[in-house]
Amino acid sequence: MAKPITIKDVKIILTQPAGSRLVIVKVITSEPGLYGLGCATFTQRFHAVVAAIERHLKPFAIGRDVSRIEEFWQMAHVHSYWLNGPVLNNAISGIDQALWDIKGKLANMPVYDLLGGKCREGAAVYRHAGGPTPEAVLESVQKFIDQGVHHIRVQMGGYGGKADSLPKPEGAPDGAYYNPREYARRQLKMIDYVRSHVGDDIELLHDVHERLQPIDAVRFAKDLEPYNLFFLEDLLAPEHINWFRDVRNHCTTRLSMGELFNSPLEWKAVVEEHLIDYIRMHVSQMGGITPARAVALFANIYGVHTAWHGPGDTSPIGHAANVHLDLWAPNFGIQEWCGFPEHVYEMFPGLPELRNGYLYPSDKPGLGIDIDETLAAKYPVTDTIEKWTQTRWPDGTPWTP
Repeated sequence: MAKPITIKDVKIILTQPAGSRLVIVKVITSEPGLYGLGCATFTQRFHAVVAAIERHLKPFAIGRDVSRIEEFWQMAHVHSYWLNGPVLNNAISGIDQALWDIKGKLANMPVYDLLGGKCREGAAVYRHAGGPTPEAVLESVQKFIDQGVHHIRVQMGGYGGKADSLPKPEGAPDGAYYNPREYARRQLKMIDYVRSHVGDDIELLHDVHERLQPIDAVRFAKDLEPYNLFFLEDLLAPEHINWFRDVRNHCTTRLSMGELFNSPLEWKAVVEEHLIDYIRMHVSQMGGITPARAVALFANIYGVHTAWHGPGDTSPIGHAANVHLDLWAPNFGIQEWCGFPEHVYEMFPGLPELRNGYLYPSDKPGLGIDIDETLAAKYPVTDTIEKWTQTRWPDGTPWTP
């Protein structure tokens, strides 16, 4: 019986080539030259993820058989006793994705073939259009249309919008202030303006980013019904998911949810009760490819489609994992795509490419993507106290960002 290939070392690569702090995990094996890459990016708390990997998961992983991905994930998940947190989930994801990358290299197959093979050749994407006025948003939308993109998320003034006035109380603390009800009124006018100019053939999306009180979120979804959005994204925070029942009872606006989900108990009910149309977790936050595969199959039973989170704080490795899941999943819906500058493609050879509105991964074995560590080192990570996540209503009340 051949000696199993085992995990020899777990290396963490930190880099910040395009704004977000990225956490890349490199699993080095006992087979000379064989390694895998995974995404463990939690950009707001990256130091905590690094510590979790270095001090806890790395000692746990070394010496284990690289072929036993499911067993590793299940044992790593329960080993901490306390479960389902973003720090440990991301740490587990980094190794999990790297093990899938290694398995593909050993099998000489792309990960999408390991999962069961392609259901499609490319993954349709949605891009982010925005601006300070309806006219500016429309101009941004038109640029993506000219590039062949047919699904476009429209935002005006960023998450929560830019309010004309914010009557703060005396001594109000610093923060990222916004006016939720004014935001809802303005976005409706912007979406009406854009829809009237682009027609019905372009699919429009909008991200609420959990910025509204639940009752106002119900009203907003109902008011958007005439515009037939492809979907309305993250209408409610995870702690308010019971309100999705009220939304369903009042309108047929398509809904997507999941960016902040950590636990199966958060996504189980909204799928089983048909309260959403698209499930869109951050794959590293939920623990990697292994749980994402399980969720996709679970959601498929109930007619819910996938729309994995794909912002700039998903690393290129994470985006590659997303696209392999997209090509395989029978219930793929759409893929968020942030786009990367040219130097990021140089740093991550094999990064999926966008052509005429579709993403295509490398067809090399595994995830098909690598990292130039020398180039990555030229973009060191920086520490900062995030301001955009210090979200407040006009009276200073903290609210979900």
